[in-house]
Amino acid sequence: MTRRALSVCSVPGCPTLTPGGRCEACSARAQALRRSPRARGYDTGWQRTRRAFLAEHPYCECDECMAQPLILRPVATEVNHRDGLGPLSPRGHDWSNLQAMTKSHHARLTAREQPGGWNDRD
Repeated sequence: MTRRALSVCSVPGCPTLTPGGRCEACSARAQALRRSPRARGYDTGWQRTRRAFLAEHPYCECDECMAQPLILRPVATEVNHRDGLGPLSPRGHDWSNLQAMTKSHHARLTAREQPGGWNDRD
């Protein structure tokens, strides 16, 4: 079994050595600062909007899927906010700001667009 070299925690200014990524203390601190989904607006009102939107838009609407015929598009399971601001924004429940997507397509888009996200290499 090969051993992996330890590296410095990925949080700027933290000198702790870790097997990779953040150290346990920085991970716990980041988790404590993150607001709950309910506090970010993903409450029962959002669940109703999401359910109604997916009933009207059952197939993925990402750019890649929109290029395919309707019969080949995968079923959407998540709703994306085009402005990236979530349900608490002024257009949070506005259907013109929403986009039906598959889980994998939504995760890929979010990773690409979130500031400081894990895929912030483009």
